[in-house]
Amino acid sequence: MLQDGARRAVQKVSSTRAFARLAPHVVPALDRAVHRLSGGRTLLSAGMLPALVLTTTGARTGLPRHTPLACVPEEDGRGLLLIGSNFGRPEHPAWSHNLLAHPDAEISLRGEDFPVRAELLTGEERAAAWRTALALWPPYAAYQTRVTREIRVFRIMRK
Repeated sequence: MLQDGARRAVQKVSSTRAFARLAPHVVPALDRAVHRLSGGRTLLSAGMLPALVLTTTGARTGLPRHTPLACVPEEDGRGLLLIGSNFGRPEHPAWSHNLLAHPDAEISLRGEDFPVRAELLTGEERAAAWRTALALWPPYAAYQTRVTREIRVFRIMRK
């Protein structure tokens, strides 16, 4: 993980609209390359946040879709949270549509692949998870202020 000063600088940059326009085209490609080169052991973004590769089943195509994502470990160790921020862009990310259609998925985390089941959180459960996510990565708050949709929060648990 980055040291505090560098982490704050990255958080400030990642809260900007310019980052939201550029990041979806650059960050996933870099993450995929690092994941492949490291034999599935790490992702570039893991320097800032815990990260994984989520493999979902396409909602419309039924094909496997691999998406590098930040994740938030739950305080009680129950599972991992996935935040559908889409870098503060107006639409929900495709992976979240896929999980709604097919909640059974797979993740690659620190070189280990295993099946998971996703649950969309709502109400107080979502609110508590959102607070946990904000404590780890405050830019999520900036992303929420830029969109009218409620950012989806999923819990994934090992099957």
